[in-house]
Amino acid sequence: MTSTRTKQVCMPLAAALALGLVAGSALAGGTLRVAMTASDVPTTTGAPDNGYEGVRFLGYPVFEGLVLWDLKRTDKLADIRPGLAERWEQDANDKAKWIFHLRKGVKFHDGSDFNADAAIWNLDRYFKKDAKQFDPPGGAVAQARNPFVAGYRKIDDNTIEFTNPRPLSYFPNMLPYMLYSSPAQFEKTGSWAEFAKSPSGTGPFKITEFKPRVSVTLSRNDAYWEKARVPKLDRMVLFPMPEATTRLAALRSGQVDWIEVPPPDAVPSLKSAGFNIVANSYPHSWPWTFNLAKEDSPFRDIRVRHAINFCVNRDGLVTLLNGLAEPAYGLFKKADPFFGNPKQQYTYDPAKAQALLKEAGYGPDKPVKAKIMISTSGSGQMLPIPMNEYLQQNLKECNFDISFEVVDWGTMLVALRNPPTASQALGVDAMNISLHISMDISQFALFNLSGNAPPKGRNWPNWKNAEFDAVIERIEKSTDPEEIVANIRKAHEIFVDDPPWLFIVHDRNARAMTKKVKGFTSAQSWFQDFTPVYME
Repeated sequence: MTSTRTKQVCMPLAAALALGLVAGSALAGGTLRVAMTASDVPTTTGAPDNGYEGVRFLGYPVFEGLVLWDLKRTDKLADIRPGLAERWEQDANDKAKWIFHLRKGVKFHDGSDFNADAAIWNLDRYFKKDAKQFDPPGGAVAQARNPFVAGYRKIDDNTIEFTNPRPLSYFPNMLPYMLYSSPAQFEKTGSWAEFAKSPSGTGPFKITEFKPRVSVTLSRNDAYWEKARVPKLDRMVLFPMPEATTRLAALRSGQVDWIEVPPPDAVPSLKSAGFNIVANSYPHSWPWTFNLAKEDSPFRDIRVRHAINFCVNRDGLVTLLNGLAEPAYGLFKKADPFFGNPKQQYTYDPAKAQALLKEAGYGPDKPVKAKIMISTSGSGQMLPIPMNEYLQQNLKECNFDISFEVVDWGTMLVALRNPPTASQALGVDAMNISLHISMDISQFALFNLSGNAPPKGRNWPNWKNAEFDAVIERIEKSTDPEEIVANIRKAHEIFVDDPPWLFIVHDRNARAMTKKVKGFTSAQSWFQDFTPVYME
C-alpha cells in the first residue's frame, strides 16, 4: 500500500533523476548520496520531523545539543559526551537543578556566536509560547521528548541552569534531543518557514541546498569547532525514498551510493554484486505497544499479553529478514547489562500461549480479536507490511484474529503524541512503532512512567505499574552508578513480567552501500557519525 503523500514525494525525485540532476558522474569524489526511508525531507529548522531518522540525518550533522552522543564505538552502547556544553553538574544544594557550562568560541554557520543568550533564546523557542521565535511543531516535539524542563535561566555569558520538577539523575541524557539554531539567522529570515530555506546550526555539516520533497544537500563546515571531526566528505545529498524497491533500484542503477534498510530478500544478490551490507547489534526495538486505556481491548488482561509473547515465532521472522534483525525478549537484549532475570522467559511456545488464552476465556471458537495500527514505511519501521503479515499468520495458530489499520508514518507519529483513547488512535488495540528507547534509562523512564502518558510524555499504552515507578524514583535520586545499574535491571524485569508490549525483534540497523563508501563504522546507536566517511 502506498500513501498519497508517498506518491507526491517520489514523483519529483523521479523527475530529478531522469533529468540527470543527481547523476553519479556529476557528483564524483567527495559527495555521498543517501536514500532515506523518510517520506519527505525532514524539516531543516533544527527541530527535524520524520521521527529519529530525521534527527539522524537533519539533526546532528547540522545542529547540536548541549550534550551529544559518543558514536565512535561499535562494541558497546553509545553513551553521552559533551557537546555545546563542556561540562555539567547537579546543584550541590538543590538536586532538582543542573548547571551547564557552555563551550566557548563556538560559531553558528552564519558566523554568529553560540553563548548563554543563544541557548536561552532556543529554549524559549521550545517552551515559551509568547516568544517571537516560539515554534509550535518543534516545541511539541521537544516537550514530548523532554517533559522535565520546569525552568531555565542564564547565570552568566557561558553558564545556564535548568530546573527539573524533581531530582533527575538522568536529565543530561535527555538533552541530546534538543538542538540549537542561530537566533541571528532567524532574525534575518523572519520566520521558521524562511529559516528552513537557509538554516544555520553549529554542526559539522551545513545545509547548502534545500529542494522541498526532493532532496537536501549538506556541505562540509570547514570552521567546525571540533577540529578532529571536520567531515572528510565535501557533501552529502539526502533523498526521501519510502519505498524499499525504489531505494534498491536507485542503488543498483548508481543514482545513490547508500540506502537505508535494504530489502532483506535482496541482500544475497546485493552482496554478490559487490555492495556492502553494514549492520550491527544496537538498541532499537520493533514492538507492538498495547493500548491499555481502551476499555474493550483484550490486552488489558495480562494473560493475553503473556500469551501473545509466547506465541510469536521470532526466529522465523528473523529468517524472513535474512538475519537483519535479532529476536527481542524485552526492551533490552539478553546480552545487555540491563536485561536482568525476569520471571517470564519468552520462547516460541504455542501450547503455553493457547493454555493462557483458555484460562482467559479464549479459544478456537472465540479468538482474540485485535486491530493493530501499522505504517506503510517510516523511520526505523523496517518492512512493516510484510513483517506484520507474517505475524498475522503466525498468531492465528494460537487463536489470535489480527486485523490492521494501515496509515502513513506521519499519521502514526501524531497518534503516538496523543492519548490512545483519542480519535487519532483510530480505535486500535495496539500500535506497531519502532522505538529506540533502550539506549539509556532516560528514554526507558520517559516512555513508561505512569505520569508520562500523552500528551505530556510518551507512555502511549497508559501502562501503570507502581513498583516500576518506585524503582525509577530510586534511580532518579541516586548518584551511585552501581546502584543505578542494579535498579535499571530491576525495572526491566518488571517491564518484561508485566509487559505493555509484544516483544518482537530488535532491528540491526542495516544499510547497503557501494564499495566506494569508506570510513563508516556502525555505532551501537540509532544515530551515526558521518564525519569519518569519504568516497574513494
